[in-house]
Amino acid sequence: MSSNWTDGGLPRYRDLPIDPSLPPGSAWGVFGRDDQVGTVNLLTPDRAAAAARLVTKGAVFPLNWNIELPDPPLLRRTALRHHIVELNPGTDDYYDNYYPQGSTQWDALCHMPHPEYGYYNGVQRSDITGRPGSKNGIDNWARRGIVGRFVLADVERAMAAEGRPIDNGERVPVTVDMIEATLAREGVTLEIGDILLVRCGWIAWYEQRTVPERNAMARAGIEIRTPGLDADDRTLEFLWDHGVAAIATDVPGLEALPYVPTPDRFLHYKVIPLLGLAVGEMFALDDLAADCADDGIYVGLFTAAPLNKIGGSGSPGNALALK
Repeated sequence: MSSNWTDGGLPRYRDLPIDPSLPPGSAWGVFGRDDQVGTVNLLTPDRAAAAARLVTKGAVFPLNWNIELPDPPLLRRTALRHHIVELNPGTDDYYDNYYPQGSTQWDALCHMPHPEYGYYNGVQRSDITGRPGSKNGIDNWARRGIVGRFVLADVERAMAAEGRPIDNGERVPVTVDMIEATLAREGVTLEIGDILLVRCGWIAWYEQRTVPERNAMARAGIEIRTPGLDADDRTLEFLWDHGVAAIATDVPGLEALPYVPTPDRFLHYKVIPLLGLAVGEMFALDDLAADCADDGIYVGLFTAAPLNKIGGSGSPGNALALK
């Protein structure tokens, strides 16, 4: 791990890469040329301990949506089938057709390559096998856990208070200005190693949709219209320069959908393979947000235990927020 990070001296986004032979705008090599963890390296023991001290009332907020929602599944995924097996006495069970990224999810660093430069830190598709030696898999985060201070940016509530509510049925780019204004309203300053939770209100909105409306969203495939982060270099600069260890949202695709599938306008092509940032999607943030609005405290302890699957492309969130 680069000592610069643990000391708080961050290479600025505008100064990336650290070696001119590496891809433009990439953080390759910042944590070592063989690193497979990315920004989760920022979740040091000291930062985990500091986050634990924020728990004062013992309130626990599971951030995991129903594993069978959305229903029907979105973005061309298909529904899991749950089988209960009689043990006589007792039961066992198993799943068929299970997409770990079908509901609340983490995107592993092997989930998305850059179309020109490949996967994080130069990993090639042939290195991703799901067998021992597979690279950039979700198991790298599973073996250390994702633990640190969360900061909730409740953009939906902030925008509604300004009389500009987010339309969750439309493509609404959430800009850096919107996030910064939300954090200022909440009185929160981002620190290195924070886990940033951005709430648009999409899950609460989805749960109020009718069956025909949900079916139409599933049929739309990658043309579904949702809010999400603005696919702009300002977003990348904001996340990197603040030392965000993980970014999780309550929308299906992190960024506003439908996305523009070009290297310059598709956030996934940069945030995962170039910066090595941990990305979470469809996190259930509504109960946490209601409590934060009630007591005015938008920070606390975050924990997540991704699936320990060698070479896995993603995992259910398995996430908790504690205050």
